[in-house]
Amino acid sequence: MRVVSNVVLLASLASFGAGAGWAVMQQQATTRREPQLENTEVRVWKSIIMPKQPLTYHRHDHGRVLVALTDGELKVLDQDGKHIDTYRWERGKAYWLGKDPPGKMHADVNEGTQPVEVIVAELKRDQ
Repeated sequence: MRVVSNVVLLASLASFGAGAGWAVMQQQATTRREPQLENTEVRVWKSIIMPKQPLTYHRHDHGRVLVALTDGELKVLDQDGKHIDTYRWERGKAYWLGKDPPGKMHADVNEGTQPVEVIVAELKRDQ
């Protein structure tokens, strides 16, 4: 009887683990920003832009440093969906991006087949 109970318990745990693993994989398969650090001077996050899942429209009021964790290319669209720029990132390289023009929003689109991952460190004030 005890062996049957242990088998049922193990099967239940395995089923739960598979379900939890699936939920984590689903979360990890979406475009997102993961906060890394924030203080009075800087805000740092990791952006993961999945293929065909753009970052939502947003803006940057301050300059920022971007460090590419993967090779990749992002198209930048303005709030009307018009293509305004293309960035090509090389893994391990750092890039400077200035603040956005006043009142302008943009979205970043990955038209490739692999996720694009970057670390962004945005200053909280103009230097």
